[in-house]
Amino acid sequence: MKSLIINADDFGFSRGVNLGIIEAFQHGVLTSTTLMVNMQEADHAVELARQNPELGVGIHLTLTAGRPILGGLHTITDEEGNFRKLLYYQGFFDIDLEEVYREWKAQIEKALSCGLNPTHIDSHHHIHTYGNLPEVFVEVAKEYDLPCRKVNHDHPSLWKGVRSNDAFELKVDRLKDLSSFFNDYQDAAVIEVMCHPAYVDKCLLEKSSFHYPRAYELSLLTEPSLKAALQHCPDIRLTSYAGL
Repeated sequence: MKSLIINADDFGFSRGVNLGIIEAFQHGVLTSTTLMVNMQEADHAVELARQNPELGVGIHLTLTAGRPILGGLHTITDEEGNFRKLLYYQGFFDIDLEEVYREWKAQIEKALSCGLNPTHIDSHHHIHTYGNLPEVFVEVAKEYDLPCRKVNHDHPSLWKGVRSNDAFELKVDRLKDLSSFFNDYQDAAVIEVMCHPAYVDKCLLEKSSFHYPRAYELSLLTEPSLKAALQHCPDIRLTSYAGL
């Protein structure tokens, strides 16, 4: 039996994002999401999560959007106290990994303090794959005994003992052809499909360069024919990381 996890990133980014994710869960094939606890609509997301306990909710660890949970950080923030942009990490970068460790722990602790029981961790912009950040990511995962998203097969020894997906698909459009999709992942037991469903609101338009395609993804994930097709797939189990 294959496990298929369809996870929406960016829960908490805006109300439109939050409501789109819940729509994709309640009326579509979405099984999981990851919360950005530092963003302005995180409290709204937490309330929606409480109302939808069957939805798997993990933590979208963040270094490249908004402000950190902790104060007094110097190497991972700019002069205004905001997280550095992704561009900073796309070349050589020099940061204090201890700051990352403390901040990511604080993000998980904030989710726990809200009464959430996180299903797993991943990261915004896949920042946990850059430089030496995989080491911090795996350390935090082991400390909290949380499954985590594996984007690639780098550092195989580092991931030993960590529960994760076997395959990762970042193009939700692949679900339009399930035969081809499952054929490509025939050797994987746990497949995660990443997605970003949303209702496009003012906040999303102003603060993200990726906006209108989210409405298309919401439409795809709530297409009745897709839900019916997945329900009739032999040996496929729609689940969240909580089911691992």
